[in-house]
Amino acid sequence: MLRSLSSAARLRIAALVLAIIALALIALGGRCMLPTMVSCSASTIFGGPKLDVPYKSTRRDVVALMLEMGEVKPGDTVIDLGTGDGRILIAAAKERGAHGLGVDLDPVLIRKARDAAADAGVADRVRFEAADLFKTDLSSADVVTMYLLPEVNLRLRPQLFAQLKPGTRVVSHAFDMGDWKPEAKRKAGGSTVYMWRIPERPPVSAETPR
Repeated sequence: MLRSLSSAARLRIAALVLAIIALALIALGGRCMLPTMVSCSASTIFGGPKLDVPYKSTRRDVVALMLEMGEVKPGDTVIDLGTGDGRILIAAAKERGAHGLGVDLDPVLIRKARDAAADAGVADRVRFEAADLFKTDLSSADVVTMYLLPEVNLRLRPQLFAQLKPGTRVVSHAFDMGDWKPEAKRKAGGSTVYMWRIPERPPVSAETPR
């Protein structure tokens, strides 16, 4: 059909498509930039909740390293923030005998995570909720995992110190916590994983984000 159109008509159609994409990006508040729109779910682009972090899955080797650095063991409660398709929490349950909670603002991803948990045979040990991570009670966690953004990590620090018990492990893929120095830092391929342990008394610099 396009072949039968004149060059001018094809240009007008292309301009219209670009305008629609631009309007979608404006509606998202710039959270899903054009080169990485594949990382943003359809519900985000077409009327879904505005997300703090665009979705991008974690590679399996990084998941394995996160669970290793988090010292995840049978019976641990793992809370995965910005869980996406749930792969970190599902691996924690299936491979290490943990249980826990995954939260994400995107209901489409939450449904995908629930389906994946059922397929993996761990639906009785993990649950996924469409929820705001900043309004999630973290106090039951033995391990908190995340793949967020630097500014989100910093906003999260006061909540981690207020709610998590001493000794809880915090594991982040790709991004650190500002001036709160990690206990461990390792790489999987080109990705960096950080691990912190909640101390008896939080350092003053870590209580309030910069």
